[in-house]
Amino acid sequence: MRNADSGCTLSPRRAELTSFDRAYNVALCARRQTGMRQFIVATGNPFQPIRTSCLAPGNDEIVLALVA
Repeated sequence: MRNADSGCTLSPRRAELTSFDRAYNVALCARRQTGMRQFIVATGNPFQPIRTSCLAPGNDEIVLALVA
């Protein structure tokens, strides 16, 4: 996985852990456990390019999906 903004290459394991599929699975589990909607957002951070949160994303983040 390559992040165009940072110009760095992630290790295969980090690329797996920071994939959209992984974030989506985490969001599904969190939704089932908490009952709260989960945002999957692109952060722009090369070490955590995608994250899952129950909070609305910040101004510098892009919503990729909403698990409601």
